[in-house]
Amino acid sequence: MPDRPSRPGGRSNRVLTAIYTAVGELVGQGADKISFPVIAERAGVNPTTLYRRWSDVNALLEDVAVAALTRDSESVPDTGSLEQDLTDWADIIAGDIARPERARYLRAMVAARVDLVANCAVTDARHEQAVEMVRRATERGEKTPTVAQILDHIVAPLYYNVIFALPLDDDHPRRLVRDVLAMAR
Repeated sequence: MPDRPSRPGGRSNRVLTAIYTAVGELVGQGADKISFPVIAERAGVNPTTLYRRWSDVNALLEDVAVAALTRDSESVPDTGSLEQDLTDWADIIAGDIARPERARYLRAMVAARVDLVANCAVTDARHEQAVEMVRRATERGEKTPTVAQILDHIVAPLYYNVIFALPLDDDHPRRLVRDVLAMAR
């Protein structure tokens, strides 16, 4: 039997886009009840399509969050300086999540969560990016903060400000970077 070409994620891009768009619309509208049947109807797909791919609605929300709040093709800055890499990265994150449509989605996604989760795919993606920047800086012989410090003192405050609709001026990411670099060992 010949090998069939694989489709990204086992679904065509069109179906996956329709599902992600439906979830984004429902969450963005503050839908009271987000379920596979409701998502499937909005996306124009059979609910079994969702049940086959995701264990539950929270798993689907995580996938959509990663797609909406990070970019698969997003590479971390590589300027030759950890300070500039972190500054550019923090500016990218802040600029992206502070956009009105992203901020609405982020707030709605957090509001839709009812249970604690063991891990967060968005955090995992940001963790991998921070690991890469710290690895490169260490290879260059730079003093570095820990990855946890970067996540706790740069990424978390950016998301916090956006989630709670607090101001996020252009200098905010730079101040966070300066603070975390003071923790470098």
